Amino acid sequence: MLIARSVAELRQHLSAYKKPAFVPTMGNLHEGHLNLLRTAKVSGDVSVASIFVNRLQFLPGEDFASYPRTFDSDCDKLRSVGCDMLFAPDEAELYPQVQSFKLLPDPALADILEGYFRPGFFTGVCTVVLKLFHCVFAHSGGVAVFGQKDFQQLLILRRMMTQLAMPVDIITVATTRAPDGLALSSRNGYLSDEERAEAVQLSMALKSLAASVRAASSSGRFDVAAAETAAMGGLRDRGWVPDYITVRHQHDLTPVIAVGSEPMVVLGAARLGKTRLIDNLVV
Repeated sequence: MLIARSVAELRQHLSAYKKPAFVPTMGNLHEGHLNLLRTAKVSGDVSVASIFVNRLQFLPGEDFASYPRTFDSDCDKLRSVGCDMLFAPDEAELYPQVQSFKLLPDPALADILEGYFRPGFFTGVCTVVLKLFHCVFAHSGGVAVFGQKDFQQLLILRRMMTQLAMPVDIITVATTRAPDGLALSSRNGYLSDEERAEAVQLSMALKSLAASVRAASSSGRFDVAAAETAAMGGLRDRGWVPDYITVRHQHDLTPVIAVGSEPMVVLGAARLGKTRLIDNLVV
């Protein structure tokens, strides 16, 4: 696996290829990331991963300084799935100047749910993804591979690609889960043993709500708001601090008032101890 530390080095090596398949990460890799790389391996003529902990998407008081940096083991994992290239810039390389130019996504999509509880988060995400795309796809178009676990982020990035006419196709990979159903996340490592055993309750709450929505989809007789409140209350009774559990339309994340046959998604975010977990299930 070739490791490029600079934009110039990365572009030089990618100039020989016509269709890079790219997986951006912040490192601390797990099986979910490796599944993205496996998809990338069969989606382009060269597979590229990046490891960069992006300061712009962390709010004051969040875990930027303590976010796990596990570069050596990450490289071993990438090699194990045949990753061809790794772009691993330091902050001075990717942000040689203070990043005063930033991409502001549509607030109707970016200031709700995750964007409401983490103001400015998606500005940081869109800015770094756009910059990484310009690094990787400087010579040609290609594909980028993202996981479904970050459903809102995926929707925003797809819209960004369309509106900016970027020659990049986004491939979605289903959320990778532990045997008990917990969505894999780099932040799961923050959980104590007791919290890890409890953490599956988030996915169980979403699964129960999604099942209720599916059962009601033919009749439409379902009080969505009451079901959301009950799901949040159930987690709260177990000691969680939920931010939201909600049923939304898949195409724009607007609230579902009456259940019908249109594609929906159940999303949740909640804090267990000091760890904030997110998950979703499509309906």
